[in-house]
Amino acid sequence: MIPFMSFRFSLVAAPLLILAYGVLRVLDGLDGSRGPGLAWTAGHLAFMAALVLFVQIFWRLRAMAGRDVLSTASAAVGTVGVVTLLGQFGVDIVVGFAAADHAAMTPLFEQVRSVPGMQPVLYDVGPYLFYLAQLALVGQLAAMRRVRAWLPVLVLAYLALPIADKDLMPLGAVFLLVAFLPFIRAARPAASLS
Repeated sequence: MIPFMSFRFSLVAAPLLILAYGVLRVLDGLDGSRGPGLAWTAGHLAFMAALVLFVQIFWRLRAMAGRDVLSTASAAVGTVGVVTLLGQFGVDIVVGFAAADHAAMTPLFEQVRSVPGMQPVLYDVGPYLFYLAQLALVGQLAAMRRVRAWLPVLVLAYLALPIADKDLMPLGAVFLLVAFLPFIRAARPAASLS
């Protein structure tokens, strides 16, 4: 069983790492292009660290929802989404290291996307599983009245803001952190636990 403190750490660290990615992404774009470089790589590594933490978050939310078929499917789908996003961000980092400048990144990305299956798995379908699982698990917990009804609204705002404008990702990460606050409080270890 995962210790309570570890779960609480993940609930705080994951949104903060997404916030770091969003801020670094904005900073990276100040010169008119994104990548390659330090901000590109550091931002991607921050998001990848958040993704790893989300595996634990998904499975703990599943436990909070009663480990039923729906929560298990949501956690499994979310984990698949994590794996695909790790693949996508891994490609981004490798391309960033391989390219001399931003213009040189485009043909490298085109090479990756031309590999059969890569476009749907790493870009078109796979990553969305990560986001859908977040909404599904929090939505299920709200439907079960284990969390307040406004939590899925915050998660939805966190998911929608980057779709509207990727530069809004830092604000979305703040919404996610606020959405996780009730889980953080609920995960506090009892005084009898060591």
